[in-house]
Amino acid sequence: MPAEEDRSVLALPAPGPDLELRYGDSADAVVDVRFGGSGAEQRPLVVFVHGGFWRPAYDRVHVRPLTAALAEAGWTTAAIEYRRVPGRPDDTVDDVAAAIGHLSTAPELAGRCDGRLVLAGHSAGGHLVLQAAVDPRVPQLAGVVALAPVADVALAEELALDGDAVRAFLGGPAAGRPDLDPVRQPSPSAPVTIVHGTADEIVPLALARSYVAAHPAARLVEVDGGHFVVIDPRSTAWPELIGALSA
Repeated sequence: MPAEEDRSVLALPAPGPDLELRYGDSADAVVDVRFGGSGAEQRPLVVFVHGGFWRPAYDRVHVRPLTAALAEAGWTTAAIEYRRVPGRPDDTVDDVAAAIGHLSTAPELAGRCDGRLVLAGHSAGGHLVLQAAVDPRVPQLAGVVALAPVADVALAEELALDGDAVRAFLGGPAAGRPDLDPVRQPSPSAPVTIVHGTADEIVPLALARSYVAAHPAARLVEVDGGHFVVIDPRSTAWPELIGALSA
């Protein structure tokens, strides 16, 4: 039997955001902004998309330890929320694009970053940032950092990840929505780095390797550990995230 994944990062204490912004009318159209410390004004804004297999039970609160650690390291972050309604994937994708567009011109962020955007996301959020990277509605990006992403939706369905997660999200088989499968999309113009744990039992490394096989310009960094090590500021993988953002 595989070892149980260490989920302790999800329970780490973290302060609330410095600012909450709205980008639309739905209850989920909100963004938690955390201002970075020294040097943040000379770095891009990190727009972070949380995971949770696109399910309504998981929201942006669980990435607050990550954004707090990034702020301490000198990065201003914007953790977006989005609609997570089973069978309505276009709502989710539309929200991510709308949030990014809003943040690209938000006056509240003036002087808090250098005006560029880096997208980062974990798990299903990794899928969403890879999708956003080829969305024509999304402004120019400085880069994309996907952490343990569901980067091959068809393979995720084949492996029955988290039960019926893919079909629940899409409302049908993956074959019916190749436009929502990053492996089957054009290669992004922005540089892409994937950081993925070699012992990930929730979203196996095979999905990241499949993405890089389809998009050879993408860089894959394989790290020791499971699914949550890539968002854990206490982990040995944390410097890889900082390095990917800095690059």
